[in-house]
Amino acid sequence: MFTGIIESIGKIKSLKKEGENLHIEVSSELTPELKIDQSVAHNGVCLTVVEIHEESYVITAIKETLEKSNIGFLKIGEPVNLERAMKIGDRLDGHIVQGHVDQTGVCTSIENQKGSWVFTFEYDASLNNVTIEKGSATINGVSLTVVNSKKNEFSVAIIPYTYQHTNFNAFKIGTVINLEFDVIGKYVKRITEGYL
Repeated sequence: MFTGIIESIGKIKSLKKEGENLHIEVSSELTPELKIDQSVAHNGVCLTVVEIHEESYVITAIKETLEKSNIGFLKIGEPVNLERAMKIGDRLDGHIVQGHVDQTGVCTSIENQKGSWVFTFEYDASLNNVTIEKGSATINGVSLTVVNSKKNEFSVAIIPYTYQHTNFNAFKIGTVINLEFDVIGKYVKRITEGYL
């Protein structure tokens, strides 16, 4: 389980295809603190550390992960948001994040608002995921508050700290992002579907 508060930005060092799997080597300042079998969220995708080197580590993404997230689009040198699993007893500064991406979305607008940014994203509403005004959503692993919620689109406001300390500063129109919708909202939607 994660909080959506990014600890560090890693860089993709190498990518190696093996069958339908993708082995991803990530350079990160967190490497000395990691251990084999540890869960780390990469752009919001929970992946297991399988190798550790001096300044980098390796994770493996399987076919389903590659199909449901932007992990398969990563390129060497590209920044990736990193968060280690939360510790029991820590503050939950973001919201409850599972590290299980529901689907991808696309950045459709970036507005510079003289000190902050508003990013707008579209997603396929046929997969029955929803956002609500002032609710939570996770974008590339970042816990954010939803504004301008629509059926297949929503926006988020980004403060300078988040812009500088996540890969939001690399987003462009058309950037594919990972979306994890609020787990409480998903349960409420499933429970009430039969009554609506």
